[in-house]
Amino acid sequence: MDAHKPVLLNEVIAGLAIDSTKTYVDATFGRGGHAEAILSRLTTGHLYAFDRDIAAIEAGQALRDRYPEKLTLIHDNFTQMGVRLKMLGVTAVAGILMDLGVSSPQFDDSDRGFTYRDDAALDMRMDQSQKLTAETLVNYSDLKTLTNIFREYGDEPQAYQIAKAIIAARDEAMITTTGQLVTIIKSAKPQRELKKKGHPAKQAFQALRIAVNDEINNLIKTLDVAVKLLDAKGRLAVITFHSGEDRIVKTKFKALTTQQGSRYGPEALKMPQPLEYELYNRDVILPTPEEILENHRANSAKLRIIIRSERNEP
Repeated sequence: MDAHKPVLLNEVIAGLAIDSTKTYVDATFGRGGHAEAILSRLTTGHLYAFDRDIAAIEAGQALRDRYPEKLTLIHDNFTQMGVRLKMLGVTAVAGILMDLGVSSPQFDDSDRGFTYRDDAALDMRMDQSQKLTAETLVNYSDLKTLTNIFREYGDEPQAYQIAKAIIAARDEAMITTTGQLVTIIKSAKPQRELKKKGHPAKQAFQALRIAVNDEINNLIKTLDVAVKLLDAKGRLAVITFHSGEDRIVKTKFKALTTQQGSRYGPEALKMPQPLEYELYNRDVILPTPEEILENHRANSAKLRIIIRSERNEP
């Protein structure tokens, strides 16, 4: 394994309350940092690890060789978690981790097109077998679509201006590299924005990556699957790096841990039903200042954990 530093590692391990004999899922294997920490705490337990990036699965073979009886690697989108586990005879697990976003090696490999710091093909696919690339989105989406992508997925204040600049540039020639796109983004931003700390293309690149990989819809689908997979006292831990993703997780967890129904009328006379889920921590869990200093990727990380108090079988 490489020197990749898993974000919020201590907080995740504490929050999952690892039982050495139970079954766990790492829905976003990446380069196996969190997975390795879970595996080292298992005796007769097992970890099923998913990743849609075949490069991550191939790199994970070394870890699987170290834990041949405890680790199963699965090359698939985590939306398929329930189906794939059922095929393996697994219908309930003690804990699930979802570490969203892009892994460090994906950023480090400039050929994947995730980074705005190097000039490379405009790709951004987590799953290299999918057809849709960032190049396709940038060159064939209309003004409204591009504006919405940058605004909704990147919180980009110059969303419209960047979209307009892209359309003007592609009328002259196809936009095929990350370097071209960075130049266009910079041209659409006022000087005051270019002088700010951080790369001026960061939010736009994040937005395109989320759109290319359909990350928001996949998150919504997978949260529904994951909470139902939890066994009694099972825990789901989700790390987000984007405000939109965190809102989705927060809203879902709140809905699952809040008593539904009216305070008035016949419903109010009924005894409240025990809630099937509870929050591990009411407040979002953030990285320490020390971790942010050691690992800049942790800067925007947020961790939320939910616990299944019981299972109501159909």
